Amino acid sequence: MKKVLTAVAVAMSLSVAAFSAVQAGPAEDLTAFQDHFKTAFKDIPFEDFKDGAYALDANLKAQWEEMESSFPPYEPDIDAGKTIWETPFKNGKTYADCMGDIKSIRTKYPYYDAEKDTIVTAEGALNACKTDGDGEGFVDKEGKPLLNKGKIAQLMAYIAMENRGSKINVATPEGKAVDWYEKGKNYYYAKRGQLNMSCADCHTNNAGKMIRADMLSPALGHVTHWPTYRSADGEITTLHNRFMGCNTMVRAANDKAQADSYKALEYFLTYMSNGQEWNGPGSRK
Repeated sequence: MKKVLTAVAVAMSLSVAAFSAVQAGPAEDLTAFQDHFKTAFKDIPFEDFKDGAYALDANLKAQWEEMESSFPPYEPDIDAGKTIWETPFKNGKTYADCMGDIKSIRTKYPYYDAEKDTIVTAEGALNACKTDGDGEGFVDKEGKPLLNKGKIAQLMAYIAMENRGSKINVATPEGKAVDWYEKGKNYYYAKRGQLNMSCADCHTNNAGKMIRADMLSPALGHVTHWPTYRSADGEITTLHNRFMGCNTMVRAANDKAQADSYKALEYFLTYMSNGQEWNGPGSRK
C-alpha cells in the first residue's frame, strides 16, 4: 500500500504542469481541464464522465447499473428528504417558499454572491432557509452546524432526484469571483497532509488507476452525483463530507463542511464539469 501511495503522490501529468506554467484564465482552464480527460480517456463519451470510475470499466458499470435499477440504497433518503422539504418551519413557510421551484435548484448552485463576497452552495442556502424559518438550522445535539450528512444530505437527495438530467452551467468567473475560483483551483492542486498529496494527484494525474481494490475516479464529473450513498460510510453524505474524507486519508488537517476552502473547491470543480448532467443522488463503494 505504501508503494502505491508513493507512486500516486509523485506522478505528475503534463496537463498539470501546463496549469502551473502559465497564468491561464478560468475559460482557458476549463478547456485544458476537459481536454485532458477527453485525451486520457478517448474512448469514453464526454457525457459518461458523470458516472465516475464506473464510466471507465464496463464490468463495474454493469454491476452498478443493476444495483441502481433494482434497489438503489439511497431510496429511503429521498423519501426522508421529501418529508423535510414539505414540512413547514415554525413560521409556517416551507423550503419551497425560500428556495423556489425545486426543479431549478441544482442549476443555480454554487454561485458567487457579490454582495456578501462568498460562494453560496445549495447546502448553505438550505441551512439559511431553516435558520430563518425556525432559528435552529441543521445542528447536532450540541448545537454545532451539521452540513455534511444526516438530514441535510437527505434533503439534498430529494432535490437531486428532482433535478436529474439538468446540465451544469456555472457562469465563467469574473471580477472578484475569480479570487474564489483561484482559491478553489489552488486547493485542488496544492499538496497537503503527511502523505504530501493533492486532489489532482489522485483524480487528474492517476485517474483510472487502482489503489488496492478501488479505481481512482476522474475529476471531470466529480460533483454530479452528490449527495452519495457510500457503502464504506453506510449512509448518504454530501460532497463536502467527501472532501473531509479525502483529507483524512492523506492525513491532512480538516476544515468543517461549508468552510471557505471547501466552498471554493466545490465552485472550481463544478465549473470544471460544465456541460455534464446532474445525476445525483448516487451510490458508490
